[in-house]
Amino acid sequence: MELWQLRTFRVVAETLNFTKAGERLNLTQSAVSHQIKALENDLGEPLFLRSKRGVKLSQKGKVALEHAERILNEAAAMREGLSGQDGAPVGQVRAAAGTQAFVHLFADLFELFMREHPGIELSFRTTASTDQTVMDILNGAADVGFASMPVYAPALKVTELFEDELMLVVGRNHHFSGRREVKADEIERERLILFERGASIRRATEQFFERVSISPSLALESNDTYFIKLMVQHGLGISLLPSWAVRDEVLAGTLSKLRIKGHKLRRSVAMVSLARFQPSPKRAFVNFILKHKAHLQELAVAS
Repeated sequence: MELWQLRTFRVVAETLNFTKAGERLNLTQSAVSHQIKALENDLGEPLFLRSKRGVKLSQKGKVALEHAERILNEAAAMREGLSGQDGAPVGQVRAAAGTQAFVHLFADLFELFMREHPGIELSFRTTASTDQTVMDILNGAADVGFASMPVYAPALKVTELFEDELMLVVGRNHHFSGRREVKADEIERERLILFERGASIRRATEQFFERVSISPSLALESNDTYFIKLMVQHGLGISLLPSWAVRDEVLAGTLSKLRIKGHKLRRSVAMVSLARFQPSPKRAFVNFILKHKAHLQELAVAS
């Protein structure tokens, strides 16, 4: 059994896809399959259950993965400890989140992080949904992501950061404008501008509509928050958005936000990364974000 076999095993367990694992490892699918088969022969147990629908870890595979994680994490820690990296961390961190979250919640924090850690190159990748953020982490396109909960993936470490609230957003000339709240049944007569299916805000919105038994008509859908806000401003419909996403427009008077009487549409937002030993730049970034959790919560609920 070799470390490189365990690394391949871990990546296949994370992606549950031999082709994607090969892309991450710069190997062909057949090379990945050969390594996994050799490891299974060495251990005397099947690590994956294979079917036409894909692969998943077997029960013995789950146990093997726990051992593989410990071995690989210890090896990575030893390598880092012996490399003499005792000073400030140097390297790259790739962060993934929605565009609006970068602009309204993380921009100042990321700027501060880069000032405090000049040796770390921080880059950004925008995503349209929680599912895309999770896949970017699992596929190796990003190191740390920010996504709405729930997030389900055994290969990920999910840390809740803050809670926000979805508000009803209308244009300044809308007949709801100037009110502090509306009843749920009043929304049913309106035209809604929503995120596309798969987006966390769309899921939360549809769950709320189902809970209160209303079915408003759909005016249009988009994953572009700026476009949604612009269409609401022009009176093409109303929307449900996080309060922090419309802070500037509410202050400027171009949009109004209202609560729905008797309801609070809260979401939890988490930081997501691979549940494995991380190099010092990524650990520094994760620790920095955790240190500023309270600040993020203030930003998320500030009016």
